[in-house]
Amino acid sequence: MKPGKIDCDSFRVKEGKKVDLAKWPTRIDPVYKSQKHYEEMLADHVDQLDELQQLLYAANSHALLLIFQAMDAAGKDGVIRHVMSGVNPQGCQVFSFKHPSATELQHDFLWRTTRDLPERGRIGIFNRSYYEEVLIVRVHPEILRSEGLPDVPKNEKKVWHGRYRSINALERHLTDNGTTIVKFFLHLSKDEQRKRFLARIDEPEKNWKFSTADVEERQFWDQYMHAYEQCLSHTSTEDAPWYAVPADDKENARLIVSQVIVETLKGLKMRYPQTSDARKRELQQIRRRLAK
Repeated sequence: MKPGKIDCDSFRVKEGKKVDLAKWPTRIDPVYKSQKHYEEMLADHVDQLDELQQLLYAANSHALLLIFQAMDAAGKDGVIRHVMSGVNPQGCQVFSFKHPSATELQHDFLWRTTRDLPERGRIGIFNRSYYEEVLIVRVHPEILRSEGLPDVPKNEKKVWHGRYRSINALERHLTDNGTTIVKFFLHLSKDEQRKRFLARIDEPEKNWKFSTADVEERQFWDQYMHAYEQCLSHTSTEDAPWYAVPADDKENARLIVSQVIVETLKGLKMRYPQTSDARKRELQQIRRRLAK
């Protein structure tokens, strides 16, 4: 991939494709030539997103839902902060989903995220999402047994495949009703995660980011990779695709994500509401009054 050129389709998980993350890169050649070039490219993407978000709001016919999933320290927060930095806060909402509360455990696994879906004209961002229910819950099945399900099959594969079907059905329903869904898996290598954890320890201003639990989860790395492979393979669809973005280079990841979002919004073919002849006459009358 030449610097300055981003082929978004090369990161898209094709529908029905069996994903092998061991063969999916966590690092590629930079799409930028230098730090200055990176900043220029990102600024251009941010400017385009600002204009497209205003159009999205004015057209009021679509909503955009962006979902971010990744291993710890993959850079989800940084991507969201840098890529969406120029978007009007009134038109964008970010939700982070942690361990479900007691109230949330009394409902189906899609309930708590469904409450926070974006309305038309807005961009919704899920930092983690309902996909946690086929990721961390799959790696730690004891969580599943705490969810109060009426009957958990001994063969837990039935649970995951049932949840894939539920997720696909929800996303199809949302798409049919005007919500465009784009999902990003920030694909980080285990070695790069180790380096970032060490930086969180060695740099005082990053100490707050470090959690012992994050390190403990590293021992389940292979299980998480398997869970992600199954998730991406079963839930990347034509209407709600997954993009597996190489995340060892933070700047590269931000540019890829921002380009995907720009192309997605442009693909909606939105336009500003047209002014009727009657409205035009009314505005001209108001203009004449103001001119006096």
